[in-house]
Amino acid sequence: MASADWLRAARAARALSVVTLVWLGVESSLGLIAGMAAHSVALLGWGLSALVEAAASLIVVWRFTGSRTLSAGAEVRARRAVAVSFWVLAPYLVLHVAYDLGAGHRAEASALGIAVTAVSLVSMPALGLAKRRLGARLASPSTSGEGTQNLICAVMAGGVLAGLWLNTLGWWWVDPAMAVTLALVAAREGMRAWRGHACCH
Repeated sequence: MASADWLRAARAARALSVVTLVWLGVESSLGLIAGMAAHSVALLGWGLSALVEAAASLIVVWRFTGSRTLSAGAEVRARRAVAVSFWVLAPYLVLHVAYDLGAGHRAEASALGIAVTAVSLVSMPALGLAKRRLGARLASPSTSGEGTQNLICAVMAGGVLAGLWLNTLGWWWVDPAMAVTLALVAAREGMRAWRGHACCH
């Protein structure tokens, strides 16, 4: 039988995931619009990664709804689903970088991209840390994994923001380099999530 404190933490995890879903819908839309306008692979990848994060948020909402709240089997399925959500992004990023480099595309400056990544750089660490603390209290790798995705989002936002700024100095290669780095991080964190490890950032 779960304690009242555990159940409160489960409700908090679900509520934070719902809030995250709303923000990620806005973030992803703006990131993709800005990325397409600026031909920025890193910005597009970051916008798509918001959709991957949204999938992880949906998984946690599913995990802590109804009878699944107290189900150990639901936690295992949720943890593995979060791992798969990490892996969805990596191949796209690598293929898109290869295509853009082959086509000679270069990222352009994007005021919208700078604005939306700056907001995420500030907001995502708070969400990520709160979810990782709840994940530890709940013994829920899926919740911790979602929190880790939020922290990665903040790191990615910082990297994309730096790339957009450096691009104004003519350092065009920073954008595709950041995209490939994000693909490697996503693949690594997917493996850790599948094995049930909570990573530290």
